Formats: sequence, structure tokens, C-alpha cells
Amino acid sequence: MNNHLKVCENYLATKVDESEQSSKPPHTSASSTIVVSFDKEECRKACAKMVVLDELPFSFVEGKGFRYFCHVACLQFEPPSRRTLVRDVYQLYLDEKIALKNIFIAIHFVDSNSQLLRKISSFSQITSHKGDLIGKEIEIVLHDWGIDRILTINVDNAFANDLVVKYVKRKLKSWQVDGTLLGGKFLHLRCCAHIINLIVGEGLTELKGSVTSIRNAVRYVKSSPARENRFKKCVEHEKIKSKGSVVLDVVTRWNFTCLMLSSAFKFRKAFERLEEEDEHYRNYFKEDVDGSGNTRPPKPEDWNNASVFVQFLEIFKDATMKFSASLTVTSNLYFHRVSTMQSLSKSQDSDSMLSAMAKKMKTKFDKYWGSVENMNKLLIIAVVLDPRYKLDYGGVCFFV
Repeated sequence: MNNHLKVCENYLATKVDESEQSSKPPHTSASSTIVVSFDKEECRKACAKMVVLDELPFSFVEGKGFRYFCHVACLQFEPPSRRTLVRDVYQLYLDEKIALKNIFIAIHFVDSNSQLLRKISSFSQITSHKGDLIGKEIEIVLHDWGIDRILTINVDNAFANDLVVKYVKRKLKSWQVDGTLLGGKFLHLRCCAHIINLIVGEGLTELKGSVTSIRNAVRYVKSSPARENRFKKCVEHEKIKSKGSVVLDVVTRWNFTCLMLSSAFKFRKAFERLEEEDEHYRNYFKEDVDGSGNTRPPKPEDWNNASVFVQFLEIFKDATMKFSASLTVTSNLYFHRVSTMQSLSKSQDSDSMLSAMAKKMKTKFDKYWGSVENMNKLLIIAVVLDPRYKLDYGGVCFFV
């Protein structure tokens, strides 16, 4: 056979063709024949990956169309049943988990190629909000993934989270190798986006009446297609060229409130026209739909307050978006963003409403970021390690 291959024209032609078209898949033609090995296990694994990657239902492999395609493409491959596929997908998960554990350093880490990686290690059901119980769930996840070094734990300001961090710190220090930095002194990192939410929420109390009026106006428009159509006619009659529509906020997220006010302000004239022409709109407020006691449509002062509010809080909105990024490093952004917000919260505007808002926000700001002692020092080190700022920037912010 070896001697024959040396003079076989078909075989030699195939070798030449492979060298010229190495990037093309193997094929069979009248002038050449290629023997392709068949690996049943690899085909089943590829089938499982296809279902996962394309988010297909397990029943897909039992469909007539897919089975017909496999019959034509590869007679030797027999598609698995949905039950077999479930086992294959689970085995794929176990294999991938083993591979991932080999590169897992932490939940957020930089790999050997200087790429920032972020991994979701677990979705755990919490049956109680007691700190120790949550801490035990974190401990289980750390053991499961073989993670024994933790720089910080980023949580919001709930009291239970203080107990969570204390529990995890105690367990890390009791392990054979202490997995904390400096004995866990800087382990607890409060969520900066959540603190901004608290700061702005404090300032929002000064605008409660105006925000509630505009929110109820938007809620009326968004509550039914008929009402929204009447509002669209008002927009057309007022010749408002702005695209899009009003959006209803999420009360617990101030940046969504900011978005709602910003979008509603563009349609101010349409809302005023709606008040003139739609009796149902006027009666809607008399019903006190949200139990706030606010029984009036937005007035000119409400729209003016909303405009000032949106402009004033633009810096806080930008900081929230920066802090919430998941695919880029954020720790080095913390210090100068906080310094900018501190300067803004100290400002005293001639507008009495804005001045009162700034004072309330500064009180909440000082509670978390008013002094160096209240800050996590690792975030200060992060800006020092940033070659764009280094140590001088921190000195200016602290002592000027």
C-alpha cells in the first residue's frame, strides 16, 4: 500500500489540493477521495455545545428537520434523545468548570494576557437575610471554585452585609493560608453606585412634590393605548419634533427618575395641552392614584424644578454609569469622581431649591465619603497606581 501511494495519481492530486486549500473543509469529488475519521463522542459534544450556544430547547435534537439534516450530512451520526442531550450538557458544564478552575484567581481578575475577566461564580438561593447565613453561602462558593484569596467584597449598605463581611473575614483568616490582604482591614468595599443612589435620594426629598406630579402625568399616559394615542395627538398639535416618548421611572433608582424627568420635559407643551383638552386627565389626579396626596397636574414650577434637577445631577448620573461598568476597570475612577461630586455638593446656588438640595446631599455624602477615615484606602491606592494621576493628584484633592 505504501508503494502504491507513491505512484497513485488520485492520492497525489489530493495531497496537492490539500496544500493549496488547507483552509477549506474536506470534500469528496470524482477525482479525489478523502477518508474522514468519525468520532461519535466529539459529535455529541459538538451537538451539546450547539444547543448551549444558540440557546435551543433540548427537544430540538428530536425534530424531524434536524434529524433529516444529520442523515444527509453524516450517516454515521445518530442524534441523541433529549434526555441524553441533558446529560451531555451537564457533562459539558462539569468539563468547562474544571477548565475554568485552572485559570480562576478571583471573581474579577486580570489574566496573563492583561485582559480583565469577570466571572459569575454562582446564583445562590438565600432563604434568610441574616449575615451569617449569607456568609456561609459565600464560603461554599469559594470552596467550590478553589478561591482562597480575596482582595475586597463589594456590597451595598445593608446592615446584614456588615455581618457578611465579618463572617467571611473570620473564615479566610482561619484557613491554612490567610486569604486576606493586611488581615482583611480593607476587605469591606461599599458599592459606590449605591452610595450615589442614597446621596441623590436625599436631595430628591426637596423635589418630592414636583417629581410626583410629573411621574403621575407620565403614568397616566403610559397606562393604556387609548391615553397614549390622545397624548400623541397633543404632541402633533404642538409640533414637537422630539423622537421617542415619555418613560416611566423605577422609584428606587434615581437615575431612572432623572431619565423620566428629562424625557417628560421635552413634551412639556403636550402635557399642558392634554390638561386643557382631556377631562379624564384632570380627574385622574383628583383620585390620588399613588396615595401621595398629590392631586394636581404638573405646574410651571414643577417643570422648572425638573429642568434644574436634571442639569444639576448630570455629574452624578455620569459617575453612576462609570461605576456600574463591568467590562472595564473602575477602581481608578473612584477618587476623582468622588472629589468632583464633593465640590458640587458644597456649591451654594442662588436658587433656594437647589441650595437646599445640595445641603441635604452633602450631609449624606459626608456620612460615607466626608473624610479619609470613611473611605476604603485601596481605592485611593488605585488612583495612585494610575500613571495618569499618581500621588500628586491625591495630594491636591486631600489638602487643597
